[in-house]
Amino acid sequence: MGYGLGAFLLVVGLVLALAVQDSVSGVDLVMVGWIMTLVGIAVIILTAVTMNSARRAKSTATTVHADGTQTVSERRTEI
Repeated sequence: MGYGLGAFLLVVGLVLALAVQDSVSGVDLVMVGWIMTLVGIAVIILTAVTMNSARRAKSTATTVHADGTQTVSERRTEI
């Protein structure tokens, strides 16, 4: 999806909601516009969250002690 789809839905939705004065039988264009606007905002937010979580790196280290026990340590870093 990405930012492009979100921006497209946002722009088209706002145009339909605020600028179009035509009417289509059985379709409320203003409501369709607001729905598209909300979906566009949701796509932009989901893209930002997804791309931000992909930037995190996780490393795991296992240490074996002399008595045979193991210790696992995890480190999360921002890239």
